[in-house]
Amino acid sequence: MPEAPEPNPPIAGLRDTRTPQPCSLVIFGGSGDLAKRKLLPALYNLALDGVLPANFAVVGLGRREMSDAAYRSFAREGIERFSRRPLDATHWQNFERSVYYQRGSLDDPATYQALEKRLQEVEAACGIPGNRIFYLSIPPSLFRTGIEQLRASGLGVQPEAAGPFARVIVEKPVGHDLESAQEINATLARSFREEQVYRIDHYLGKETVQNILVLRFGNAIFEPLWNQKYVDHVQLTVAEEEGIGTRALYYEEAGALRDIVQNHILQVLSLVAMEPPWSLDPEVVRDNKLEVLKCLRPMREEDVETHSVRAQYGAGFHHGDAVPGYRQEEGVESDSTTETYVALKVFIDNWRWAGVPFYIRTAKRLPKRATEVAVQFKDVPHVLFNADRAAPLEPNVLVLRIQPDEGLSLGICTKRPGPRVQLYPVKMDFRYGSTFGDQSAEAYERLLLDVMAGDATLFIRRDAVEASWAWITPVLDAWQASAQRWLPQYDAGSWGPVEADRLIATSGATWRTL
Repeated sequence: MPEAPEPNPPIAGLRDTRTPQPCSLVIFGGSGDLAKRKLLPALYNLALDGVLPANFAVVGLGRREMSDAAYRSFAREGIERFSRRPLDATHWQNFERSVYYQRGSLDDPATYQALEKRLQEVEAACGIPGNRIFYLSIPPSLFRTGIEQLRASGLGVQPEAAGPFARVIVEKPVGHDLESAQEINATLARSFREEQVYRIDHYLGKETVQNILVLRFGNAIFEPLWNQKYVDHVQLTVAEEEGIGTRALYYEEAGALRDIVQNHILQVLSLVAMEPPWSLDPEVVRDNKLEVLKCLRPMREEDVETHSVRAQYGAGFHHGDAVPGYRQEEGVESDSTTETYVALKVFIDNWRWAGVPFYIRTAKRLPKRATEVAVQFKDVPHVLFNADRAAPLEPNVLVLRIQPDEGLSLGICTKRPGPRVQLYPVKMDFRYGSTFGDQSAEAYERLLLDVMAGDATLFIRRDAVEASWAWITPVLDAWQASAQRWLPQYDAGSWGPVEADRLIATSGATWRTL
């Protein structure tokens, strides 16, 4: 019998060109929620996969009094509760040796002197050649303090010549509006060169988001249709079924537009709409994404009135249980005008997308948690199978599911078996879990590994942050100028307000039910 052919080797991807370097990762806010739920479990899973550098250490920096042993217990608890894979005793024994803790206050220069001493001890014990990454997992109000103290202490200084590197990871949100974003970026620029700064948006680490470039530019069938000649409209949805929970203090300041649209949605939109990059060099990819942001049609005050909808969730039901409305949540003012629902009609004024509406929406307290991009193609001509205008064929829709059921589907029309010609819509469906059999890596795993490797492809550059705020800020200003004290409401557990349905109906479309 002939031998079975060997399986095809993996195709080179976006992240194969660089190797993570030995380093220390210092988490500012190391005893906080993000470290416990995301960062420490992500590092543990990287260790399980065997992709962490052989010489590596993580140092949590926090205000709590805690020993190394206590911090390792803190990390273990987070891994047991939040890791995508269960804790393995043998692997944990190896991983915990690289976990350390340092107590200190961000505004105290003595903290940084103690941190420098501790890092020298840890690096000597772990064989790390002085490479350091500082993760600012701290509230935005403390960014300036942490950044300036890093500069003053010399911890964040990277020699111009080849030598140990220093990198800083900045969590969102980078600013509250254009002016504050510019101030934060100016503070960063006084302390770090741009190539040292990694502005993180965890959405860009999701498997399906990264797959957008492969789908578009690794297949011959999509890109010829990816333009205004064939695309009717695009819908981009970030739906959350939970309410604000205990985040009222943050959410009252942010709202859905700042929290989701300014960063997550505009970043995904730029990948969907960008021109083909001539290489996968990080700066080339980021240049092309920036061009999309620059081509967004500005929102004038009259456009905000007709092209945007904001609303709040009212009382309703979540999985059969009664839940309060937004204004009844603890910590929310009874006359709050903070939006929990945003829908926008957006245009990209370039040759590829001229006249194609992009409908974006995000909200809390919707029926389910899901994020997707749906590209709806134009109808076939109203002849032959689509001649009955009263009962038109269902359109072809390509759906990229970003979470939670990662994959993609394409809706097409086919003939139902039988002697008569009856058309029937079917869905061609691909699911990551079914095909590859393993749970996809968490976004923070991917992004932390990229910082260790010095690959900035999936991180946001200064000019992109400011371009997105430049487009969003007029919307915020127009909403504030309207002095509107009442917002449309939608029942918790519904798909949103009727005003959003009217917005998309202006193009003869309807929102997808996910």
